[in-house]
Amino acid sequence: MMRALVLALALAASATPALAAPRVAPAAASLLNETAEDAYIYFYPLILEDLTRRISMVAPPPLGGAINGFAHRPAFPDEKFAAIVRPNADTLYSSLWYDVTAGPLVIDVPDSGGRYYLLHLMDAWTETWGATGSRTTGTGAQRLMIVAPDWQGKVPAGVELLRSPTNQGWLLGRTQTNDPADYPAVRAFQAGMKIIAAPAAAKPPPPVAFKPPFEAVETMSAQAYFTRAAELLAANRPHDMDTPMLQRLRGLGIVPGAKFDWNALTDAQRAALTAAHDGATPRIRGAMVSTGLVRNGWRTTVAGIGTYGADYLHRAGIAWFALAANLPDDAIYPTANTDSRGKPFTSDARYTIHFAKADLPPVRAFWSLTLYNERQLFAANPIKRFAIGDRDDLTFNADGSLDLYVQRADPGAARHANWLPAPANGGFSLTMRLYWPEKRAIEGG
Repeated sequence: MMRALVLALALAASATPALAAPRVAPAAASLLNETAEDAYIYFYPLILEDLTRRISMVAPPPLGGAINGFAHRPAFPDEKFAAIVRPNADTLYSSLWYDVTAGPLVIDVPDSGGRYYLLHLMDAWTETWGATGSRTTGTGAQRLMIVAPDWQGKVPAGVELLRSPTNQGWLLGRTQTNDPADYPAVRAFQAGMKIIAAPAAAKPPPPVAFKPPFEAVETMSAQAYFTRAAELLAANRPHDMDTPMLQRLRGLGIVPGAKFDWNALTDAQRAALTAAHDGATPRIRGAMVSTGLVRNGWRTTVAGIGTYGADYLHRAGIAWFALAANLPDDAIYPTANTDSRGKPFTSDARYTIHFAKADLPPVRAFWSLTLYNERQLFAANPIKRFAIGDRDDLTFNADGSLDLYVQRADPGAARHANWLPAPANGGFSLTMRLYWPEKRAIEGG
């Protein structure tokens, strides 16, 4: 009986035509799609920061600049500024894209004379790894040396060693600027930021057309997105806690240090990576909807800002919503998208924001309120006022309380000083910035 069964099986096998490549079973296909979406989310901050860097390289001065060289903004951004989402009109930016693969980068920072400033250091994955300035190191002159993760050498006397977790990264400086009349003093401080020593010129990043970086991501094909991600992964080491993710990426043909070959992938792998954008994008944009503490309609996220661990979705959501957000100790960003009834802000309505005297934002530096249009950029308005705050000549009520007016039309002479103009049409959002907030603000007090 057994011999007959074996013979029958052998005959059946010999009669079976050659099989095509095995199809991916539904369960396996679902898992592959999930991995591809998670890979898209994992790489999103790396890609967005890279695009921001590459776009800034082709931007006209003062946005443009070379790798390992400062580019200083001499004035506040306006409605035409689209290099980063949700910019501020409180500080003048100083941007330096560093690449220390070939050696250290040494920078001199002058004495700010007590003026508040921050040099925000981010690695290639948008993780904050340094925050030099008023809060941490004071306002005196200093010399900094940024080095690669594995650099070994002698640190000169009087130089502070700053070891970057990745070979490439971003130093984004913010210097308190009270109003346009303050520009000359701030520009003088910016001019004192000097590159003392820089490594040999790094290979320039691939050219890219000038457009808002978050829009540039949207136009990338899956092949371009993941090919560039693999290149950046080879140049910038992942974090230690990324090992499980890196193991999953192997199933998509992505291996750290190895060349990614789109054409060598299976049809199923290419299909999963191609569909990843549409599945991942709503997750990235929705990541900020339920995070943080909500009080009086304002949502404030103080956990996992600047440092994210293995929470890749939160990291991607912050990158999309507010690339280069500071650590909570340096700034917090209460944000509102709706009024007190839960209705989305519209430029057709008029709003009043009231602060009791005891509830003015508790800060050690300063605070502001900024309005953004539906593209997360400044909205054009007749008085070119994009933010309002405690450095403005505000009119307080008799009891010390404060009312700010957010609307399209000028509220009249008595309220003009406290007016933050809304867009000509469409919706908008509001973000407060509390620079160097007091602990009670961070802890929800």
